[in-house]
Amino acid sequence: MSPLLELIERHKAGTRCGIYAVCSANSFVLEAAILQAKQHNSLLLVEATSNQVNQYGGYTGMLPEDFRQFIQQIATRLDFPLEQLILGGDHLGPNCWQLDSAEIAMQKSAQLIEAYVAAGFEKIHLDCSMACADDTLPLEDSIIAQRAAQLCLVAETTYANRASDKADQRPPLYVIGTEVPVPGGAQEDLATELEVTSTASAAQTIQLHCDAFGELKLPAAWQRTIALVVQPGVEFDHQSIISYQSEAAQALSTVLDTYPNMVFEAHSTDYQSAAAYKALVSDHFAILKVGPALTFALREVLFSLSDIEQTILDSTGQAIETANLKNVLEQSMLDNPEYWQPYYQGSAGEQKFSRQYSLSDRCRYYWPQQEVQQAVETLLSNLNHCQIPIALLSQYLPVQYQAIVQGELDNAPQAIIYHHIQQVTAQYASACSMGTDYE
Repeated sequence: MSPLLELIERHKAGTRCGIYAVCSANSFVLEAAILQAKQHNSLLLVEATSNQVNQYGGYTGMLPEDFRQFIQQIATRLDFPLEQLILGGDHLGPNCWQLDSAEIAMQKSAQLIEAYVAAGFEKIHLDCSMACADDTLPLEDSIIAQRAAQLCLVAETTYANRASDKADQRPPLYVIGTEVPVPGGAQEDLATELEVTSTASAAQTIQLHCDAFGELKLPAAWQRTIALVVQPGVEFDHQSIISYQSEAAQALSTVLDTYPNMVFEAHSTDYQSAAAYKALVSDHFAILKVGPALTFALREVLFSLSDIEQTILDSTGQAIETANLKNVLEQSMLDNPEYWQPYYQGSAGEQKFSRQYSLSDRCRYYWPQQEVQQAVETLLSNLNHCQIPIALLSQYLPVQYQAIVQGELDNAPQAIIYHHIQQVTAQYASACSMGTDYE
């Protein structure tokens, strides 16, 4: 049996356990997450989105097979068991092709699904909630469910055709849901609270998908439909966070009581408190998605190391070229504004602040740029050739300072980067009871 199915069985049997999905293609983030999972001897779920990785390369330039190899190479290098690594595809459907007709968008979506399943991705989010160019608005829930079932049929057929060649490939597990938050956080300013998905809406979504799967004779696939995406009342925008309120989701948390293999999946859980994560898992939001908070943490630690580098060089007068990371990143974003300009409004000063510090973290798209990568490499090289003074660590990275003086962490820039990112993953791991002992 799939280890993810086993985890869900434990959750449904009353154990407070869950799993978090690392939604990132950043190597620092992935390395930190793998080391976190290795520490706990736990499963690790890594997901790629349809605009990030697809049959045309996405914005990373990677096909699904490329992404699989990329992740597995990191896991192998860090001595993490591949059988504990689960790959997922997020928002797989017409998301990237909403300007096409429904017929063309669904053809491309079928190719997308086929590529993900053929590459060995196990967890498949069937997301057909977005309207295409010739759709009547609002898009009917029944049409969304029918399209999801069509893509599920593609996934099942692809898996069946590959199963004989890939004896170790586990069958696909499916996630459904029509109330799907915008990937990467809200683009507009949020109200003080969000409306939680109603029990009636959740029940209708399940029934419509069950019927649609039945019409296409997919009973086995329906038994492997493990999660429903709903809105539990959490979200973030550029500068604010809406925190989870457990009492508002109590009615919703009972909807899945009669579905033995299904839990809730919560998107946009970035920046919640440790207590909120534990409450989400207890309320059956057993799959928690996180992405921007991880690269936000990466940006935090790299900016702090950049300040440390500049202070060291200024104080010693060494004739070493500074990485100038902050300015290099800013210039890269100005030279290639397509990933931030549609999202950050306001004055020039407000836009500059958002480029650096927005919670939606649009600068995550720029770490792969050659000039930014070179600046990061120069920064790490400079810091590796000196001993970072603990006084500067206390000033800029106090949590890592404490770990270093207590002998728990090496005073090395790469170790410091991982440790800072793991301040995020550790909260998720704790809430999900990751490891060999479950509460």
